[in-house]
Amino acid sequence: MENDEKMNNEMSDAGSPPPAPSAVPKPPRLSGPPPVSPPSRKQRSGRTWVYLVLGFVAVVVLIVVAGLWQVFSGFVTFGGLESLDSGPNLREVVIENNRADAKLAVVDIQGVIGGFYFTGDEYDIAELVRHQLKRAEQDRKIRGVILRIDSPGGEVLAADEISRHIAEFQKRTGKPVVASMGSLAASGGYYVAAPCRWIVAHELTLTGSIGVLMNGYNYRGLMNKVGVRPEVYKSGRFKDMMSPTRADDEIHPEERKMLQALVDECYERFKKVVADGRKNANRLNDPEGRTLAANWAEYADGRVFSGKQAYELGFVDELGNFKTAVARAMKLSELDRANLVQFRQPADFFRLLRLFGKTETRALKIDWGVELPRLQPGRLYFLFLPGIR
Repeated sequence: MENDEKMNNEMSDAGSPPPAPSAVPKPPRLSGPPPVSPPSRKQRSGRTWVYLVLGFVAVVVLIVVAGLWQVFSGFVTFGGLESLDSGPNLREVVIENNRADAKLAVVDIQGVIGGFYFTGDEYDIAELVRHQLKRAEQDRKIRGVILRIDSPGGEVLAADEISRHIAEFQKRTGKPVVASMGSLAASGGYYVAAPCRWIVAHELTLTGSIGVLMNGYNYRGLMNKVGVRPEVYKSGRFKDMMSPTRADDEIHPEERKMLQALVDECYERFKKVVADGRKNANRLNDPEGRTLAANWAEYADGRVFSGKQAYELGFVDELGNFKTAVARAMKLSELDRANLVQFRQPADFFRLLRLFGKTETRALKIDWGVELPRLQPGRLYFLFLPGIR
């Protein structure tokens, strides 16, 4: 009986649905800051500007620190304190490393030769060359100099200063200066090469153009057409020489003679520099090198000639390229090999400030296919410039 009752209970339990599971309690919510929403577009823009400003401030601080270091490094040397050199800051740069102890300095004469006001550079090119030669003189490992020229010439005074610096450098040190002419070494470009111990030119180099130029304009005729009349008060009749506002009948014949006399004087100076330079080079290079032709003065009339013609007339000593000039400099310096170095101006704090201070001027510019130099009226030039009469 008990078994039947037990069986009935089991059957009733099997037919009844299972009891509902009890609800699982939710975990307690932890206390803390609310979830952060992503920054808005305005907030991201504000942060970007902050980063840019901080970066700009960091750059300015670095530039100021570098500038201060450069200023004080000019005063402080390993030997103590000395006055700051007023010349350009030059750093030696190896342009060809031949694993040698001896060195040859390369000095470039590029573009129009002139003062800083003429070329737009910071230093007068003659002053820059002087400081480069001074560094070459002070360094005992530098045994010679290669003057690399690619220039149509320029101002009379600047070219004469460079020529004099080269002649005095060779006389003081005994170190040879070898001129290496590029595509153009005319007029003042040849003037600075004349005192060199040895001159190398390529067969297709344009050189020569021995002569002097004084340029000016007269626009009185245009003024008459538009009804403009100049009023000039002067202390003497020659005070306004080369004035562009005078009519032809107002120009005194004596004025033309005086200006021509100035040109002729500079021209004679040019020929003397050429004659003395080639004579001295021939004396040192004998029996090698070239001698000026007996009629060389006939070709000193402003004409240009090729490197090959210059070689035949004795204006240059050897035909070749820059490597030829290097080989010749090593031979004259009695070297088997040498490193080639240059003295260059590094980018510094003050030059960077000058770049920031420059503003771009908007002006109408006519492209003639060549960048003409800014000739100033009343100045004398050793300059080869096609189209200028």
